[in-house]
Amino acid sequence: MKKTNNHKKKKNNIDYESRFSLFEVIIIILISVIFGIIIGYLITYGNSNLSRVRSDTHLGEIVSTYNNIVDNYYDNIDKEKLTESAIKGMISSLDDPYSAYLDEDSTSTFNESVDGEYVGIGIVVEFEDEYNKITSIVDGGPASKVGLQVGDIILKVNNKDCYNISPSLLNEMITGKIGTSVKIKILRGEEEFTYSVKRGLIEIENVTGKVIDNNIGYIRIDIFSSNSYEQFESTLKDLEKKRIKSLIIDIRDNPGGHLGQAKKILDLFFDKKTVLYQTEVNGAKKKVYADNSDSKKYPVVLLINHETASSAEVVAACFKDNYKNVHLVGSNTYGKGNVQKSVSLNSGTSIKFTIEKWLTPKGKSVTDVGVKPDTYVEEYDEDNDLVLEEAIRIIKES
Repeated sequence: MKKTNNHKKKKNNIDYESRFSLFEVIIIILISVIFGIIIGYLITYGNSNLSRVRSDTHLGEIVSTYNNIVDNYYDNIDKEKLTESAIKGMISSLDDPYSAYLDEDSTSTFNESVDGEYVGIGIVVEFEDEYNKITSIVDGGPASKVGLQVGDIILKVNNKDCYNISPSLLNEMITGKIGTSVKIKILRGEEEFTYSVKRGLIEIENVTGKVIDNNIGYIRIDIFSSNSYEQFESTLKDLEKKRIKSLIIDIRDNPGGHLGQAKKILDLFFDKKTVLYQTEVNGAKKKVYADNSDSKKYPVVLLINHETASSAEVVAACFKDNYKNVHLVGSNTYGKGNVQKSVSLNSGTSIKFTIEKWLTPKGKSVTDVGVKPDTYVEEYDEDNDLVLEEAIRIIKES
């Protein structure tokens, strides 16, 4: 009997092990733990929000008003419009010109600019003679790969006529989910061609560079998007390999963007002892230092104008206060000394609101004042870039 019982027990163990390997048991345990954490978080988060509604009389009043209108208003209620109006009202009550509610289209455009990428086929068009003509193609992008060319006139998108439509409407017709295809019929010379183009993730080139007069580096930053630092560092390294002796950084018409990206670009030029800028919340100031162990030495000229704003002004102010061999050329910057946070909403819309002020390394605000150039040059000549010409002259004479 004992032998039989032992044999049965052993057989049971073997059967169990054959059904679940040690790896599978570990996976089951991990899944159970993760699932438990998620459920716990949802319950805690839900209870936390409910508790806040109950304890916060102001929030409770908003909920009560919403419920009263929905339950008792005599006519049909558009709940989406009601919610949107409430959000807009809260934002407008801040009396802050830089806090805003963004609808779906504005949110999409804003996200594209700060993310530095978008889903599309990689073309730029211009309306001409009642049709849109391709004026630029992203190298290596979907349009480039299938053979679309600069100068092609777009006749149809997915068999829909594109006669006399705006570039923005054409963009809506071409835009779609990544990996899906769009059919584009074009006119090239006297011939018509149809291409099937698979939509992909297109990286926006926000940083460009070149060498001027053999040894002057030139870098333009259009906006501080999520990939601006990566593009800037790569461009700067390439210029330094070409043995530049000075650098022009063009941030004219740069509206700002990610402060973190501007900070990382500044890290390339300053050592750890350098205060890059300061932040202020409720009167409390905090200094933000560089993370680099070394600093650049060659002459730097910054090109600025009235549309240079926000994070771009942080860069201008930092160089002006800290860099030993710098010259600012152009006109006074915009004067935006606030930092915004963007929050996406479930409806596809978003809000952005001010979370802190930023100050120059020396602790001064640029709000409504801006950063002043060392040499003032007004841009008024359409044929010649007078600001750039002045920057080159200053470098050559230094």
